[in-house]
Amino acid sequence: MYAETLRNLIDELQRLPGIGPKSAQRLAFYILRSSRDDVHRLAQAMIAAKDNLKYCSSCFNITDVNPCEICTNESRDQEVLCVVAEPKDLMAIERSREFKGKYHVLGGMISPLDDLGPENLRILELMKRLQRENFKEIVLALSPTTEGEATNIYLTKLIKPLGIKLTRVAYGLPIGADMDYADEATLSKAFEGRREV
Repeated sequence: MYAETLRNLIDELQRLPGIGPKSAQRLAFYILRSSRDDVHRLAQAMIAAKDNLKYCSSCFNITDVNPCEICTNESRDQEVLCVVAEPKDLMAIERSREFKGKYHVLGGMISPLDDLGPENLRILELMKRLQRENFKEIVLALSPTTEGEATNIYLTKLIKPLGIKLTRVAYGLPIGADMDYADEATLSKAFEGRREV
């Protein structure tokens, strides 16, 4: 039905996470409609990302300078460390502009179904970092999923004996949401995380 070159493009796009056959087809036709310069810029950006991006040797965020700009920023709170699963979680927290400390990216969460145990994450690096740096508080900012909870429990058992204040982000109702649309687990977490007004 399609020319072989177009079929190959659709097949390659479909290998991307979250891209099914219809999305891959839509993207392929978008690329075909785009100017040669636009396609060249996209290809160059992908190649540059692959060639130049690496993990920060301190926090394991994705960066093009090592250590990353967050780790070398002296104006950030050097005594508070936020532990996240992936660089995208760090970016989401940074967009909120609420957290001013440092980060540690685990590279995933404990998930026995996916053959991901503590040894597959950057937990050993985290523990070494806690010995090396003088943090007064560790904030666990992991998703409220089964994997996130398993990782929180595991990290809590490791960090609590160190005597460092250990907190976790509150979970609950999103701003603007109607309570009758919230599931029981979300409402439960909202009540657990309540605070005095």
